[in-house]
Amino acid sequence: MTIGDELLIGQVVDTNSAFIAQELQKIGIEVVQITSISDQLPDILSALEAAQSRAAIVITTGGLGPTKDDVTKEAFCRYFDTELVEHQPWLEHVKHLFAKYISTPINAMNYTQAMLPATAELLANPYGTAAGMWMENTKGVVVAMPGVPFEMKSMLQDELIPRLVSRFKRPFISHKTIVTYGLGESAVAELIQDWEASLPPELKLAYLPNLGKVRLRISGSHTDQLVLNDLMDRALKGLYPLIEHLSFSAEHDRPVEALIADKLTQINGSLALAESFTGGALAAKFTQMPGASKYFMGSAVVYASSAKTSVLGVPPSDLDSYSSVSAQVAEAMVLGAQKTFGAQYAIATTGNAGPSIADSPEEVGVVYLAIATPERVWVERHEMGNHRERIVEKSINKALTLLYAELLKL
Repeated sequence: MTIGDELLIGQVVDTNSAFIAQELQKIGIEVVQITSISDQLPDILSALEAAQSRAAIVITTGGLGPTKDDVTKEAFCRYFDTELVEHQPWLEHVKHLFAKYISTPINAMNYTQAMLPATAELLANPYGTAAGMWMENTKGVVVAMPGVPFEMKSMLQDELIPRLVSRFKRPFISHKTIVTYGLGESAVAELIQDWEASLPPELKLAYLPNLGKVRLRISGSHTDQLVLNDLMDRALKGLYPLIEHLSFSAEHDRPVEALIADKLTQINGSLALAESFTGGALAAKFTQMPGASKYFMGSAVVYASSAKTSVLGVPPSDLDSYSSVSAQVAEAMVLGAQKTFGAQYAIATTGNAGPSIADSPEEVGVVYLAIATPERVWVERHEMGNHRERIVEKSINKALTLLYAELLKL
């Protein structure tokens, strides 16, 4: 349960819930609901009551600051029928933080951070003044953690997870995600419908479609880890032959660009990019990952026709004869990137993402994707719809899929 008006008005995006859910499932705790509520005392109280009717563990983040709009501690006092008392060790921690790391003087408001519910067990926060709280009643456990993500993550891993592991007997939970590329959700579902119908009751399948790819998440729960592992292994062995003609990955739901990075690193390969309508978004997929310098040589964002010629050596005659959105120009771009950056592999994108047609006779949504390897070069034409953002994202996913499929042949 995330607490804060800033979440409800869209000023802050809730990333805490996703992180907490991922960490809890690793230790066999199933999340049954995620809720965001306002910084209003009645809302927090009613939400706590409702949450405890559903689950043995309720975790909140946010509302633990020193200002008047942070009322989580007051809500906990009312809910558990207790009062705020000064926690002397935490007061010393707050003083230490201000003395060593904070330039502004400590004030009376900061001192209130040491006021905690009398019946709460403290969860230490080495990076901030907001203490976490562990409280129990006959219905279960309620935990409050700070909303600042890096403070929450540290507290969850160092303080909360060990307590949960010690306090609760948990089943084993496992998730396996297979990412397929090239077919839509309904087509994949039809392909594997008999396999899905034969899954044992301990396993369930979820379809998570995205632009150009579909995640197949197999989830399982069992009291015996060996039995669960065996059920998962059997299910995957039955699935793989059904999708072997597709490009797919089964490495902990890692994106295809990470798989390409791994493969290029393994073979000591190198990659270059030439982007037109994707505007550098394809390059960002690689540069945001640590270690990209091992294989990523560089990218040329050549939006204008003149840039395609001056940077990549695309012949002006090709641009005049075929337009910038053409197979001939895509091929010249990918060869130019391969040569300019001295890379073994290269990807080029050129297309019409709209909303206008510009200097090409091709309709909005038509794109050309070119791949160059040490052995060959080829270009594919695709129609990606009429929504600009979707055209770009679908094209990026398709280009990555084409390269990854080629690397898998090595």
